[in-house]
Amino acid sequence: MHQEIEIELKNLLTAAEFAAVRAAFRLDDGAFFRQENHYFDTPSFALKERAAALRIRAKEGRFTLTLKQTRADGALLETHVPLTPSEAEALLTGVPLHGTIAALLAELGIDPSNVRHFGSLVTERAQWPYEGGTLFLDRNFYLQSEDYELEYEVDHVEAGEKRFLRLLEALGIPRRPAPNKIARFYARMKEMEERR
Repeated sequence: MHQEIEIELKNLLTAAEFAAVRAAFRLDDGAFFRQENHYFDTPSFALKERAAALRIRAKEGRFTLTLKQTRADGALLETHVPLTPSEAEALLTGVPLHGTIAALLAELGIDPSNVRHFGSLVTERAQWPYEGGTLFLDRNFYLQSEDYELEYEVDHVEAGEKRFLRLLEALGIPRRPAPNKIARFYARMKEMEERR
């Protein structure tokens, strides 16, 4: 198990703005790698209600189970547990959670046996260091939709926000704070259900 505090600043992009960021930082196709996020919650969305999220990330043949919990200051406490491919497959096919993450869910008042896999989001991502932080340029595919985002991971929110705003202004991109990927995934899922 590994825990970390993460401060992320996100901005949704249009397809044209995504292309402009690629051009500004000279990111060719080789700069991007693929990762998949598989999202979990209870049927009543108990994690979402507690401002938490649970996912398995598949990246470069490795699998990591991550519980994200929003802190009072808006930062995220992330708890990561590496998984073997067979452990990841078991969770994706409905085997109940156990171990560290299950214990943390129980502390939140969530029965780990009620957790279900809801779906997946695929990201084509480039990342590079930028002014004391890390920039991530993402193209996301989920539930028959596609979106683009620029994310800036920083150590200090105020200084990071100033640098991020300067970058967006230099690129001619308006500030559009973005809900996190799992929130966008669930919003799209709800939208699709309402159309049925």
